[in-house]
Amino acid sequence: MHELLTPAEMSKADQLAGDGETLMQAAGRAVARAVMRHYPPCRVAVLTGPGNNGGDGRVAARYLEQQGWSVAILPFATASIEAVAKADLVIDAIFGAGLSRDIAPPIATLLQAAKRIVAIDTPSGVDGATGAIRGYAAQAELTITFFRLKPGHLLYPGRGLCGETSLADIGLPASVLNQIKPQTWQNNPSLWSLPSRSATGHKYSHGDVTVLCGTMPGAARLACAAARRAGAGMVTLHTDTYFIPPEAGLIVSAAPLETLIADPRRRVWVCGPGLGIKQATIKLAALIAAQKQIIADADALTACTDETEKLRGTTVITPHLGEFTRVFGPPGPDKLAAVRAAARITNAVTILKGPDTIIAAPDGRAAINANAPPYLATGGTGDILAGIIAALLAQNMPAFEATCAAVWYHGQAASLAGPGMIAEDLPGHLARVMRA
Repeated sequence: MHELLTPAEMSKADQLAGDGETLMQAAGRAVARAVMRHYPPCRVAVLTGPGNNGGDGRVAARYLEQQGWSVAILPFATASIEAVAKADLVIDAIFGAGLSRDIAPPIATLLQAAKRIVAIDTPSGVDGATGAIRGYAAQAELTITFFRLKPGHLLYPGRGLCGETSLADIGLPASVLNQIKPQTWQNNPSLWSLPSRSATGHKYSHGDVTVLCGTMPGAARLACAAARRAGAGMVTLHTDTYFIPPEAGLIVSAAPLETLIADPRRRVWVCGPGLGIKQATIKLAALIAAQKQIIADADALTACTDETEKLRGTTVITPHLGEFTRVFGPPGPDKLAAVRAAARITNAVTILKGPDTIIAAPDGRAAINANAPPYLATGGTGDILAGIIAALLAQNMPAFEATCAAVWYHGQAASLAGPGMIAEDLPGHLARVMRA
């Protein structure tokens, strides 16, 4: 169930399914069952709103009462702070994921009085389409949603406020997706297939990657190590003037850049890691003119500050938030829309790296990644990601699929490396991840 539905798409799915009362009964039962799985019997207050979310909450309350729980239904318009504070557990059934306005201060005050919160659909105040906070949203311990997750369940800050997220089947047929045609997915291996290798293949048929090296050669070497581990048949580090210590299996070339560009086997290039702004400006333009497949990272992105047109002709761009802001401006509360717009403007698959990395294609497809552990936030890990993408592109994976796969493998390798990892640890874990 990797499709992600916006609130509007989820509303359409409900309409296509037809029987709203049956769905509400199933949703309420799912909430009650989730509460009973996670908590012992206790005093429960169900804060209800005027729409379907409130209806789900009232059904959940009835089922909990039938199981002997002490339950009070509190319509938010008349609920008192004292009644909320007295409950051991509050079920937030005020507003769902489709909230289109900010939470009013009196509602925020009610939620602030709760000791522990279970949210239906999303915590009230979390925008299901963007993960942004509409005025205020309380921290939930558990969020129960239905049929498919929404982008706001995976995008911060909303993702952090959902607590544990439980996806319940309420009987909606998967066939409704054929009419909705979602364009956003949770990134996972169902979105791609690794390239197959021929029994009679050789190193050049498995792809050739060239990484440009500059003032910080360590960054380029990290990209090379990742490209080799991710399956590229040949990896070359190109340097103009810098001494690169020898490394078994890595080709280092100081040939003129024009000579390497002229080699038709060198289709895929990594431009940017540790390259320096001046060199990145010159070499990126040369690679684009030669119509190579280019992963533009680090200095190649900074070299295009406020000049997005310089990135047209690249294949994949990999900014973190600071680089994205320099090139495209702040993404604002709707990061997903901002990354899609950047992909459309540059005609390149665009990554916005972070704890909720977004990958968007120029045609509007997008995936949100959720497997990256926090210890990936250390220097050099972005260079590793650039190398993995390059290797998969060199093996003829389509750009969007190659980028999604690389981001997921990157996160899985970091999870295997564990706390205390550094960027150099990641390539050694890639083979295990890809084999699995």
